[in-house]
Amino acid sequence: MNKIILFAMPILCAMACTAPAVATSTDRPEIRAVVESFRTAIIQRDKPRFLALFVKPDLPWQSVLSDASLARVRAGRPQAAKTAFDASLTPAGFIDFVVGSKASSEETFANVRIDGDADVATVTFDYTFLADGRATNSGKECWLLVRSSEGWKITTLAYSVVLAPKD
Repeated sequence: MNKIILFAMPILCAMACTAPAVATSTDRPEIRAVVESFRTAIIQRDKPRFLALFVKPDLPWQSVLSDASLARVRAGRPQAAKTAFDASLTPAGFIDFVVGSKASSEETFANVRIDGDADVATVTFDYTFLADGRATNSGKECWLLVRSSEGWKITTLAYSVVLAPKD
């Protein structure tokens, strides 16, 4: 028995030391709550609650079009860029769009992954944005968060855009 333990112990230690440290969404309920508040604030068109999730409501976001989506956009606007900077892509600009839209809005999340330490974290997930229940675009979204004296706040986000097929 002792020989088995002596043989197995180094293998188990090596496996434990090389296993990636991944914090899942269930490991961080306070960050998961930020994700859920983001989602429900969009559905409820709750601008104050949405903006409270961010360090600053006017910090820019960055989008990147998939190659297929870029080709589709360039068919109508040849000057379109894959990663064009748009100063209106901010938390305030986004929620103003949602609140001002006649269509209902929802963003769904799948494969949520949270990683970080006690003060900084990243959240990545697959998203789909819906208007009146129909997907308009989807992709991967990445957030950077910091833990402030008021709790976890989103500092910025970047996301890929895959446009939904035209009907």
